[in-house]
Amino acid sequence: MRLTTKFILFAILMVFLITPVSAQQVKVNTLGKGIVFEPDDSSYSLKLGMRFQSLYVGEQNLDSEVYSDQALVRRARLKFDGHIYSEKFIYKIQLGFSNRDTRNSSSGGLSQNSNTANLVLDAVLKYNPVGDFEVWVGQAVLPGNRERLISSQKIQFVDRSLLSSGFNLDRDMGIQFRNTSTFGSVIVKQMAAVSIGEGRDITTKNPGGYSYTGRVELLPFGKFSGKGDYTGPDLAREEDIKLSIGAAFDYNDGAVRSRGHSGNFIYTNSGELVQNDLQTLLLDAIIKYKGFSAHGEFANREANRDTGFGTGTAYMGSLGYVWQNGFGIAGRFADLTTDDIFSSLKEYSEYTLGVSKYISGHNLKIQASAGYLDFVANDDILRMQVHMEIAL
Repeated sequence: MRLTTKFILFAILMVFLITPVSAQQVKVNTLGKGIVFEPDDSSYSLKLGMRFQSLYVGEQNLDSEVYSDQALVRRARLKFDGHIYSEKFIYKIQLGFSNRDTRNSSSGGLSQNSNTANLVLDAVLKYNPVGDFEVWVGQAVLPGNRERLISSQKIQFVDRSLLSSGFNLDRDMGIQFRNTSTFGSVIVKQMAAVSIGEGRDITTKNPGGYSYTGRVELLPFGKFSGKGDYTGPDLAREEDIKLSIGAAFDYNDGAVRSRGHSGNFIYTNSGELVQNDLQTLLLDAIIKYKGFSAHGEFANREANRDTGFGTGTAYMGSLGYVWQNGFGIAGRFADLTTDDIFSSLKEYSEYTLGVSKYISGHNLKIQASAGYLDFVANDDILRMQVHMEIAL
């Protein structure tokens, strides 16, 4: 029996054996909210949730006129979260079981994670000592660009833009500090992190320095409905204009991966890891009003030395609208350029049109997109994607 199968069976067994049935409360929530287990003394709680995404991708090479396609399980996730001891201590564990989650060029099967499948996405304890201030310890998404902070379950298109694929900070192991300040109707969110700098599930010793990340968000018109500043479309159909402006900066001291926290490990001809200091600047804004949404981002990464790291500049802009019946349309443009001929990133532009049907919000939806990828030094591509999301 494979390790993945054993782990799933063990996790499910623990859910039902963790306390006697007579001494616990079991609450089955509405769709997308999982199943909650909690003992009578409320000393802890455990919420079990799962989701998966199926995906079809078809690509037409406009130069060779060759069509290729594939169908796959894009994501398959199992999530556990709740409180322990008191509601000031919140934990979150998220596991990924699709091949794209566990084994790709920058994830599982690397010597840096002991050549194993990379199952653990999130494993973090959040402590709330006072007010809206939280301390996070463990592995979680770093406070980078907004498109990456929006869960892949709740994005407006089938997948994120080229800006996120090239410049997002992704997950890392470390400590984070998060706080929210309110000044009348104005909200300011502050986030900071100190992390190892090599990304998730790394088992080897840290070859360089640490990564230092900071992010600030300004919401001048108050709070979004249903955390709408971290979702793509305006499913809540905001009655008043809502705006969030964000800025983030990351300094990765002695990075050894092409994109800092992700990407390929960079080696010299003699087989030694190359260390490089990376600075990443990320700016974004999102606005929503009565089903309409607009989202824009800018990213720039620079390195101290030109040695094959993912340096360059990208920007992205999208517009979308959702009707009350759950049908949505959206368009997006993104562009990536590099200033360094040694950059590991490819220069290209991306034009995408998307349609969505939200049957039960983001818990049951079907999305499709058609995109034109205009490469500078590669063949141009027409891409069609169809995607279905199910979350319990």
